[in-house]
Amino acid sequence: MLTYLFDYLDTHFDFPGAGVFQYISFRAAMAIVTSLLISMVIGKRIISFLQIKQIGETVRQLGLHGEDLKKGTPTMGGIIILSAILIPVLLFADLGNVYIQMLLITTVWMGAIGFLDDYIKVFKKNKEGLRGKFKVAGQIGLGIIVGSMLYFHPDVTIKQEAQTMHAATEFHGENFKATPAFTDPEKSTKTTIPFFKNNEFDYSRLITWISEDLAEYSWLVFIPIVIFIITAVSNGANLTDGLDGLATGTSAIVATALAVLAYVSGSVIFADYLNIMYIPLSGEMVIFAAAFIGACIGFLWYNSYPAQVFMGDTGSLAIGAIIAVFAIAVRKELLIPILCGVFLVENLSVILQVSYFKFTKKKYGEGRRIFLMSPLHHHYQKKGYHEAKIVNRFWIVSIMLAVLAIITLKLR
Repeated sequence: MLTYLFDYLDTHFDFPGAGVFQYISFRAAMAIVTSLLISMVIGKRIISFLQIKQIGETVRQLGLHGEDLKKGTPTMGGIIILSAILIPVLLFADLGNVYIQMLLITTVWMGAIGFLDDYIKVFKKNKEGLRGKFKVAGQIGLGIIVGSMLYFHPDVTIKQEAQTMHAATEFHGENFKATPAFTDPEKSTKTTIPFFKNNEFDYSRLITWISEDLAEYSWLVFIPIVIFIITAVSNGANLTDGLDGLATGTSAIVATALAVLAYVSGSVIFADYLNIMYIPLSGEMVIFAAAFIGACIGFLWYNSYPAQVFMGDTGSLAIGAIIAVFAIAVRKELLIPILCGVFLVENLSVILQVSYFKFTKKKYGEGRRIFLMSPLHHHYQKKGYHEAKIVNRFWIVSIMLAVLAIITLKLR
């Protein structure tokens, strides 16, 4: 909103300083500061409200011997995160941008599903919360919306470097000035393959190998892939939210890497230098990423060990979906196994534990386990590691993976 206001003031009244709102870097800085302040200021009030209403965890066994150490800690703290994301984005981002609209829909949609899940757990005293099939239905619904916007919206395009030359040159006095040479904007289902230069994968190939005439039906392949990615990453973030600050800190690290990827993909100069796809309008997502980072770090003020509040599914389902949609939008979803490696391992630990237990129970008559407890962070907790140490080490691993994801821009 402020973007439109200051643009009007700059255009019609030449208002001093108004032009600074044209710069993504300035608006991103304002977004992260605002989200931090919102998290820290309203966070305490929301926590107090939740405590008064006794909106807390009823059963949360995290102790080495099964003690209910976190009983009574307020949940539904994801409201703090969502508020700290939405308000700065509404203030500083271009609301006419298709990518911002898509991320806003994602935040509200998955936040509402998570809120409903927490509401059932807390107020209806149903430990199971929202039934799994309804969560999945919500994730599928979001995948259909996001996939359709990415495939059909006219503003979602890409540009690639012209094959005939790396860059055109213009002579200016004694200096040559490089001018990036890109193809015209095109609708495409291409994505980036990590570690390979000049090698993009087009999802349409999954259907056009049968016949080129099927290219117009590529959405039948693309949208299910979007649904799968959103569901997987959203559930991965949800499973990671088991220790104080684990999901929040990890998500902030992932979002920082995504902000870098969005910035270079949305800049014609950096896209040319790095020889990657130029995605018009995608740079605006840096403002959203900044608000997301600020919201997560601000929430850590209360969520770090020992936590004063849990984000609940209100936050965890939403932040996972945001990360997934963000990665898909910048055509870097194939980097998710690296970038979101912590989420992936947490997911796999549960899948392996359940599958092995069922297999051994069927074969030997008794179920056996790979881990002492799943998800993986509880395995280390059962081995005697302090909760804060586990969280810090997972953060370190996440930082290493985020750096690796970023250097894939050049490591090809």
